[in-house]
Amino acid sequence: MSTMAADQMLDEPPPAPPVTDLAAAGLTTRWLGRRHEWLAACASTNDVCTERARAGAEAGLVIAADTQTAGRGRLGRSWHSPPGDNLYVSLLLRPKRAPAEIPPLTLLAGAAVADAVAALGLLPRLKWPNDVQLVDRASDGGVRRRKLAGILTEMATSGASVEHVVVGIGINVNGVDFPPDLADRATSVALALGRRVARAELLASVLNAFEPRYDDFVRRGPAAAVDAFGAHAALPERCRVDDRLQGTALRIDADGALIVRDDAGRIHRVVSGEIHT
Repeated sequence: MSTMAADQMLDEPPPAPPVTDLAAAGLTTRWLGRRHEWLAACASTNDVCTERARAGAEAGLVIAADTQTAGRGRLGRSWHSPPGDNLYVSLLLRPKRAPAEIPPLTLLAGAAVADAVAALGLLPRLKWPNDVQLVDRASDGGVRRRKLAGILTEMATSGASVEHVVVGIGINVNGVDFPPDLADRATSVALALGRRVARAELLASVLNAFEPRYDDFVRRGPAAAVDAFGAHAALPERCRVDDRLQGTALRIDADGALIVRDDAGRIHRVVSGEIHT
């Protein structure tokens, strides 16, 4: 997008806070998001959601903020959280599943975001385990993917039981400026569409997509998350895992692990690490 187009979008007034009236924005869920809080600012929506969970809040609570002062992503990274433009949201869940089955919820959340973005006419791709990317055309005519959203799932357990799960979702909605270290790797819905979009409507769309997929997860376990992720997965694909493995990412295993075939033909199950493509 040209600088002029980006400047024109910046001149437009920001849309209303995303959770002032989710029902009016098209929320159709039975339980997810029917209770929600909108915060002008907080350190991290995941932290606030965790506090509410420890105080006994019911599953389905949604915490959203206009900005985060200490937003965080996977592997301890900070999450760029400017005010007025994007979605910083956390969902409170209390699944009756074994703790070992919870990590694939990250895949499921990514799939829900991809569903909502695809409904806008965009082409999302999911990068294991927690990135939502958009496919676009590079200036040289090639195709590239830029990061649109990230997922951070945090769990609390008691013995062999899950007390609660907080799923944090950060989506670049209307932002057009990124820090220098992100400028070449990040994008937003507005940059892709050439116009601003209503955050409330996008959030409602994400929640509408998430609830039935999560209900399926509660019934079937990780397989539901793997199936959801597969609909938008950027697989198979050449990749490097940290500095320890190079090869081709083939598929997602039944428990959410990434299956990689190295250059010698050996098969590896990757359960953690940074994937480079």
